[in-house]
Amino acid sequence: MKMISWNVNGLRACVTKGFNDIFNELDADIFCLQETKLQEGQINLPTTGYRQYWNYAEKKGYSGTAVFTKRTPLAVTYGLGIEEHDHEGRVITLEFEDFYFITCYTPNSQNELKRLDYRMKWEDDFFAYIKKLDSVKPVILCGDLNVAHQEIDLKNPKTNRKNAGFTDEERSKMTNILSNGFTDTFRYKYPDQKDIYSWWSYRFNARKNNAGWRIDYFITSDRLQEKIVDAKIHTEIFGSDHCPVELDIDI
Repeated sequence: MKMISWNVNGLRACVTKGFNDIFNELDADIFCLQETKLQEGQINLPTTGYRQYWNYAEKKGYSGTAVFTKRTPLAVTYGLGIEEHDHEGRVITLEFEDFYFITCYTPNSQNELKRLDYRMKWEDDFFAYIKKLDSVKPVILCGDLNVAHQEIDLKNPKTNRKNAGFTDEERSKMTNILSNGFTDTFRYKYPDQKDIYSWWSYRFNARKNNAGWRIDYFITSDRLQEKIVDAKIHTEIFGSDHCPVELDIDI
C-alpha cells in the first residue's frame, strides 16, 4: 500500500496551487491531510474512487484533518474521545482488518511556549491512545507531529533548542513513543540521511536555502518493520510550507 500525508496549510489555498494534480499523480491508497482550515461545506473536492473522512475544528479557519481512502475501513472515529482535546479536529482513526490507521495534527507549543503545558498533556493522552490501539492490532500513524526529534532533523538545532518543536520536553515525548513499540519509518530506512526536511518557514527564503525541519512522520508499530518497503519525503512538491511524506508498506 502507498500512503501519503501532507500538511496543506489551508486546503482551499493549496487547491489553487495544484493540489488536485498532485493528488492524482501520487495515486495513493490512503491520502491524508492536516491543517485543512475548513468547515463542513466549504469545499467540494472530487476524489473519484476514494471515500472521504473529515474532522473539522470548531474554530473557523483553524486546524482540521482529512483522510481519503480507496480501501473501505471497518470503522472510523474522530478525536481521542477526550473532551479537552476534541474541539480542534486533530485526529482521525480508521480501523482496517489488519491495522489501525491514524492521521494526527499535533498541537503547536506556539511562540514563547505558551501552549507547552497543554502540549505535554496532549502527548501523554495521545500516547495512551495509540498504545491501547496497538494492544489490539498494529498501528500506522502519520501526520504533522510538530517536533523535530533529533538534531539531524532540522537545519539549525543549536539556535532552535528552546523553540516550539525542538524543546527538550517535546523531543522526549517522541523518544518515549519510539522507545515503547513504535518505529520512525524514515529513520528506519535512512538512519543517517541529512538535509531532508518536510517543513520550511515562509520567512528568510528558508525553502530556497533548505533551512527546514522534519516534523511530518509515518510511525508504525515495531512489528510492522519487516513490511516497510520505503519511506519518502517529497521535497520536490510545492503548494504548502510542508511537503508530502510517503510510506510504502506491504500490508
